[in-house]
Amino acid sequence: MPDKRPDGITDYTGPAGGWGALKAVAVSLKAQQIVVRGGQTLLKSNQPDGFDCPSCAWPDPKHTSSFEFCENGAKAVAWESTAKTIGAEFFAKHSVSDIWQQSDHWIEDQGRVTEPLRYNAATDHYEVVSWAEAMRGIGAGLAAVPDPNQAEFYTSGRCSNEAAFLFQLFVRMYGTNNFPDCSNMCHEATSVGLPKSIGIGKGTVSLEDFDHADLILSIGHNPGTNHPRMMATLREVSKRGGKIIVFNPLKERSLERFESPQSVVEMATMSATPIASSYYQVKVGGDAAALKGIAKALVALDEAAKVSGGEPALDHAFIAEHTAGLDEYIADLATTEWADIERSSGLSRSDLEEVALAYSKSKSTICCYGMGVTQHRTGTTNVQQIANLLLLRGNMGKPGAGICPLRGHSNVQGDRTVGITERPMTMLLDNMRDVFGFEPPREHGHSVVESIAAMRDGHAKAIVCLGGNLAIASSDPQACAEGFRNLDLAVHITTKLNRTMLLMAKSTYILPCLGRTELDMQATGQQAVTVEDSMSMVHASRGFLMPPGENVKSEIWIVGEIAKTTFAAKGHSPVAIDWDAYVGDYSLIRDKIEAVFPAFADYNARIRKPGGFHLPNSAAMRQWKTDSGRANFLVTKGVAEDEGAGDPNVMRLTTLRAHDQYNTTVYSLDDRYRGVFGRRDILFMNARDMARLGFEEGDVVDIATALQFARPDRVVQKLMIVRYALPDGCCASYYPETQPLIALEDHDPQSFTPSYKSIPVTVRPAAADMGSDRGVVRAGIVGQKSKQDA
Repeated sequence: MPDKRPDGITDYTGPAGGWGALKAVAVSLKAQQIVVRGGQTLLKSNQPDGFDCPSCAWPDPKHTSSFEFCENGAKAVAWESTAKTIGAEFFAKHSVSDIWQQSDHWIEDQGRVTEPLRYNAATDHYEVVSWAEAMRGIGAGLAAVPDPNQAEFYTSGRCSNEAAFLFQLFVRMYGTNNFPDCSNMCHEATSVGLPKSIGIGKGTVSLEDFDHADLILSIGHNPGTNHPRMMATLREVSKRGGKIIVFNPLKERSLERFESPQSVVEMATMSATPIASSYYQVKVGGDAAALKGIAKALVALDEAAKVSGGEPALDHAFIAEHTAGLDEYIADLATTEWADIERSSGLSRSDLEEVALAYSKSKSTICCYGMGVTQHRTGTTNVQQIANLLLLRGNMGKPGAGICPLRGHSNVQGDRTVGITERPMTMLLDNMRDVFGFEPPREHGHSVVESIAAMRDGHAKAIVCLGGNLAIASSDPQACAEGFRNLDLAVHITTKLNRTMLLMAKSTYILPCLGRTELDMQATGQQAVTVEDSMSMVHASRGFLMPPGENVKSEIWIVGEIAKTTFAAKGHSPVAIDWDAYVGDYSLIRDKIEAVFPAFADYNARIRKPGGFHLPNSAAMRQWKTDSGRANFLVTKGVAEDEGAGDPNVMRLTTLRAHDQYNTTVYSLDDRYRGVFGRRDILFMNARDMARLGFEEGDVVDIATALQFARPDRVVQKLMIVRYALPDGCCASYYPETQPLIALEDHDPQSFTPSYKSIPVTVRPAAADMGSDRGVVRAGIVGQKSKQDA
């Protein structure tokens, strides 16, 4: 008889996708009270005449099917287009302190916000205000900030190109480059690392390249949960005989077996397609070691071929014509010992030599990677090691080959493309000056980590959040909570309530905005917005549902009104801008985007074509816009991530999304593919580590930050141990519940990306409850006191 698993834990044996996915979609539509309307809405998702899914950034195929949505995309659409709404009656009934006690799932599940709101500290309630009153207060608050660099302007990847561009225009006219952005917390290592390697901070592949690749290296991502439409592409690669080699600490079901809901045969026969040819469970934080091991083995194959007269393992012609730095790179590989590579990666030399051999035989290789690569102290150098590996065989700028960072949010790449950056290039600022006639600020601004530090330390006075759930998405929610409560003004532009909006500044406003699915009518008629996917395709998105209330406005309208009222309150504007004209006709914003960014030439004409257009990619054309004028091999010394690698009492924790989750939004308490139902208080460990540390499955433990950033309040209490196949010394738990373990200072020094995926921790039997003011997390609630109780 098998051991009885703890309550809520089962052994999931089915494939990813299939009937389970269809059932989950139906349940989600029912829960949001939109069974009929929701089904009709999904048929418009990712279609040329419809809206862009607010979920992942996977590109749309040129010839879209009738069903171009996935399970998690359907959940995101249902969550946004829900029939549930909250207005004056809800906020009169529930104080902020009462709402604080609820779970994050409950808070967002109440429905769409339909009225502008202002917090009343005397009553501890949000109260409905008119748009005019809200804007006067916000404009006056921003105008009163003594120094523009004391204001922070956050953006979420759900924001459109048009809203992002107008936002950055307003903020730069206001006088700062403080643009903390959700990309700071995910693929900033890509944006910082790749320009030094290949001259551009984006991936180089198109969706069509997957039709020509014979090998896919899949590193540090879980497409079945985070970008499920990718599974159709991987399934086609597998079915035509291409190899897919996976590196990930956990075996994710979608990368093992996938049952396509669009395959009549698979659905009828309950069959599935194997995805991974080989699956290597690399240690948490062991990516750089694994990549160096593959490269070291590949160089050895090439040297052996020289002696035997065999086929070279390196593309010497490409290297000679297009690259710099090979000798230094090979010298570093030569001094890197196999024993260190094996210890840090958790993989054997023979494993890595096997991958190198498969890679040497591949004609065209794509390397896909996610936040399992970027969210480390070594995130930037991890990305550069991937680029090194691809350059060794000329897998850059040819059909079926290249680097493919998997962006997790639908327009996080587009926001950056149109100017949301705290480190602006001179060309951007010069073009802004020439097009709009004002001198934008030149000094670098704040990323997310820097913004929160400024708020915590009392240097920042105001924040405007264009979407998102910043205080819960970021590392160190203890610092975030303290920071928000130090502010004079906080403004949240949102579709739904979330926990960040319960952290009260002296003045706090919530402004309800349209979602992607909704009709956007302005002075010149119905408007379309545009987004950029993770492969640089720009296309239009047109909502069609009626907004949930007459006081729900577009993000662009809200940004324009904030700009007008702020400059009116300041008594001057650097230049005269007709904000009403831009709000009334979004094509005028696109004209200005085109003027500032020439790559958007004929913007308005090209988005009228189904599927949109592709932004030029210099590295894909083998044009290297680096200081050397070539693609650079970049050396990273050593293979260990930090000082804790040799301490047997320190586990490496990686944070995870559950399958019923998107970023900080928790759709339910289930994680189907990992066999977890009705709970999130979980710590995954392997049986060997459980025995070594004296635990059994079902034991309740506390986990605490170890080593450099240990602190008494960096602890998460009362997690239940669940047996799971992980490398030795590694454990996993859910995000954002484990955010209190990550110090604000625990980040990649180059990109400032928090180290969500490799946290040194110790595990101990659960202690007595520390109380709700100590940063602990239980059942999805960040345990900080509300302002009224502090």
